[in-house]
Amino acid sequence: MKNIFIYVILFWSGIIFSQNEQLANNYYDKGDFEKAKLIYEDLLKSSPSNTQYFLRTIDCYQQLQQFDLAEKTIQERYNRYKQGAFLVELGYNYQLQKNESKAKNYYDQAIEKIKTNPNDVYGVGNAFERKVLLEYALKSYQTGMQVQPNYNFNFQIGMLYGQLGKTDLMIDLLLTESYNNQQNANLIQTQLSRFMNGETDNTAFKDAMRKALILRTQKEQDVFWNHYLSWFYVQQKEFGKAFIQEKAIYKREPESLISIVNLSQFALNEDDTETASEILNFILQNTKDRDLLIQSNASLMQIKIDKAQEKDYPAITNELQQLLVTYEVNPFTLSLQLIQAHFLAFNLKKTEEAKAVVKKALELNLNAYQQADAKMELADILLLEEKYNQALIYYSQIQLDLKNDVMAHEASLKAAKTSYYKGDFEWALKQFKELKSANTQLIANDALEYFLLINDNTAADSTQTALKQFAKGDFLLYQNKKQEAITQFQNILKSFKGQEIEAVTLLRLGKIYESQKDYASALSQYQQIIDNHSDGIYVDEALFFSAEIYNDELKDIEKAKPLYEKVIFNHQDSIYFVDARKKYRELRGDKNL
Repeated sequence: MKNIFIYVILFWSGIIFSQNEQLANNYYDKGDFEKAKLIYEDLLKSSPSNTQYFLRTIDCYQQLQQFDLAEKTIQERYNRYKQGAFLVELGYNYQLQKNESKAKNYYDQAIEKIKTNPNDVYGVGNAFERKVLLEYALKSYQTGMQVQPNYNFNFQIGMLYGQLGKTDLMIDLLLTESYNNQQNANLIQTQLSRFMNGETDNTAFKDAMRKALILRTQKEQDVFWNHYLSWFYVQQKEFGKAFIQEKAIYKREPESLISIVNLSQFALNEDDTETASEILNFILQNTKDRDLLIQSNASLMQIKIDKAQEKDYPAITNELQQLLVTYEVNPFTLSLQLIQAHFLAFNLKKTEEAKAVVKKALELNLNAYQQADAKMELADILLLEEKYNQALIYYSQIQLDLKNDVMAHEASLKAAKTSYYKGDFEWALKQFKELKSANTQLIANDALEYFLLINDNTAADSTQTALKQFAKGDFLLYQNKKQEAITQFQNILKSFKGQEIEAVTLLRLGKIYESQKDYASALSQYQQIIDNHSDGIYVDEALFFSAEIYNDELKDIEKAKPLYEKVIFNHQDSIYFVDARKKYRELRGDKNL
């Protein structure tokens, strides 16, 4: 009984302690340093060896300009532990008081301490980095390696070079470190990619990286550098150049095609179908692996179908049939069977034949994910036939069979769209609302788009008359009836001119015209959004899509730049903000906005 009582006391003490820490952190984050200080002081008394409590207590003193108290507390801790990191804290306390000479004196003492106790380099270097005293941090790590040659701080030194703007030194050191300690190559590549993309994206850095890698590839003749150069080109989405390196690697190491297979997937994911086709054909010529042959043929067929015109349909029909004769109808060729079914239904409008193909596939010995793939295709075909309730049954089965899986979320999204197409907007809105927080960004973005569409247009028109007409146009698009969809959306513009539905209708028309490569008509729709709906939720898309047409299709850089610029400065919450900034910087040739 006595032991139980002790455990209960300890348990509640731990809870109270945790709550106090959270409360202190909340005060600290809000800038209420007086209250935070008092709690951190109590926490530090309870756990005197806790470095985090100590640093937060000191920071509170300094924020409150209680520098004498901060110095006394730091000095006491230094006297107790004799660690060089506390010399950095003492120096920084003086730096905050604008006493640069005393600050430098303590910083130099911290560096000197590394010479007598090399283990201090970890604490000292980290302390300087926390204070953003980068030159001192650099000197700490360099001193540590001089005193103890078996220490390796090349990664830390390389990153500090980058932060100090010494990018050539950074690249050279980190590439050397990657080669000498190849187990660290992935970590180094992750950090290098930060300098090539995002906030630190700049053309000069990427050019320096490219030159350094090409030079090492040519000079050292080691396949390691071909791998590195391929990785670099993938980061830049230059998949054709990456493929050249992968072929060079394969010529010297023909044991595996895995890197080339992965590269084909990267190219497909970025819609670089030309390079993807080249890579997939290379795979077909260089493998006898049945699964890989089937996978590559399936990807090639999908590319052909996506680009096909009606005159190409007979050849595609024959090719699909021949592949299924060659590799037979079995669980391993499911991808080919489903491509054939989709082509029959959506391109040839032979839905009965398409359903027969899928139902035959479902009779095979499929695993749970294969069954879900087949059911998804069958549901899509039933939806195409306007058999909404039957389609919903199959989507629901996938949701139940693969709970919380990405495929379940995809099925949920398709079920929500089915409700939307059939005009059940209330139920669709609830489903889209839930899917807005899906783990998969594409699904979440798609759900958000439809949620806003239904919500905004229901608020503007409680009868949902315009929304019903719009959903009909979207369903025609789903059925691959583009010309009928164009007519439907144009009628909406005539019937509901100036109403809430107008902007999104113009956006839909723009995307249809883009898919038909009618860029003049697409730009015309987007311009109407920019001119007449500048305060609406679709203007960022109109600006970005227009910029993409000018940049990628019409090669008119001067018209693209100001459009990207408007997205950057006026629509920072847009999902296209990051891409717009990146494209704009590439067109400008620098990193500065």
